[in-house]
Amino acid sequence: MDLTALLEECPVIAAIKDETGLKECLSIDKPLIFVLYGSVVSIPDIVARLKAAGKTVFVDIDLLDGLAAREAAVDYLHRATDADGVISTRASLVRRAAGLGMGTIYRTFLLDSMALASLERSAQLAGPDCIEILPGLMPKMIAHLACTQPRPVIASGLIADKEDVLTALGAGAAAISSTNPAVWAL
Repeated sequence: MDLTALLEECPVIAAIKDETGLKECLSIDKPLIFVLYGSVVSIPDIVARLKAAGKTVFVDIDLLDGLAAREAAVDYLHRATDADGVISTRASLVRRAAGLGMGTIYRTFLLDSMALASLERSAQLAGPDCIEILPGLMPKMIAHLACTQPRPVIASGLIADKEDVLTALGAGAAAISSTNPAVWAL
């Protein structure tokens, strides 16, 4: 899987947070889906339904109920599902997923300059395919990271309309992700 090519093809990523979002994204023409919900019990079925619809699936492993923030959680996701990749705020989980041949997205919340400095260290340690930053409404930070990071940047969180999408992409984001179905249609 060439994640960079997929982001070029699909700069607006559908992120789903519940069963309603899952049903909606099954019928749209978006090849890449971020799964932001589920449990150890439900995630195999969620991923199977998305894969049956021809989607590339990344699961935010930090948001799955019933799994601890340990490498064994990544092992479980890899063995129990056909997920293409993992999203996590934890560098160790990103490294483990990469070691298993899965795609990786290191997610971070940019709250202040300390978080930015931590991102630069952690991203180097984790070695993800992409970095996802939240909130996604910070064009100066997006531009900074797009210039300083050797990997694509995905902007997420609080992106509500076409102007937000265009601003993030114009600032250098490779893509945006949103749980808002109105944004998926852009």
